[in-house]
Amino acid sequence: MSGPQNHALLREEDGVLTVTLARPEKLNAIDDAITESLWQAVTALRDRPDLRVLVIAAQGHYFSAGIDLKTVTGRGGDIAADTPSAGAEYRRFYRRHHLLYDEMEAVEKPIVLAAQGPCLGAGLEMAVSCDFRLASDTASFRLPEVGLGTISGSGGISRLTRLVGPHWSKWIAMAGQTVDAAQSLAIGLVHAVHPAEVFAARVDAFARELVALPREALGLSKLTIDAVAATDRGTARDIERIAQTSLIFGHEFQARREAFTNRNKDGR
Repeated sequence: MSGPQNHALLREEDGVLTVTLARPEKLNAIDDAITESLWQAVTALRDRPDLRVLVIAAQGHYFSAGIDLKTVTGRGGDIAADTPSAGAEYRRFYRRHHLLYDEMEAVEKPIVLAAQGPCLGAGLEMAVSCDFRLASDTASFRLPEVGLGTISGSGGISRLTRLVGPHWSKWIAMAGQTVDAAQSLAIGLVHAVHPAEVFAARVDAFARELVALPREALGLSKLTIDAVAATDRGTARDIERIAQTSLIFGHEFQARREAFTNRNKDGR
């Protein structure tokens, strides 16, 4: 199954929905068609119980060179700078792009980004909106916007800073420096780095591990982690305990506890 203009490929298998960016000749620069394909995938993940995990991958040497300035910002670039409402008009134009990353962060199912190559600009903004980031040893990450006289504005800096702290955010977003796969792992930007020749297999195996986990516990874990990260310690503990209580009395925990107890009784 292909996305709009065939700039992204969508595939479903055993509860895993995979979106593959497919503009290698344009270094997988994110245009309107790719954005629409990602919206289609995230909406399907959110609304369909049979879909458990979303994987975002890419073809070619690059994961993504970032926003396609010619196609995505072309309409926004038509707004004259001296227009009294220029800022508001541009934000309104760009809103759908911002909201996509917000929805990726909010959906109660895991989203995995698999970077097989350089991941720049909006590609990195998308990465830090996902729950898990896996990298090939040929991947690298960079926010080049500062060199153009601007900054990333789709939550990239705020999410990046929550992940790696202001120390490394200044290195990446303020100085525009590139971090390779090994350094990305060391600073906590990615969760794992795998050799290029086994990368696709490792991503697939991880996605299948997520599918096998209890869906309600997985979803509430995501909600709880994001909530406690943004609040004080006392409120965070309350949120955690409320979430745990709802799971303890849920059917998934009860069924798995019974199965575990029966295995112990049987000596297995």
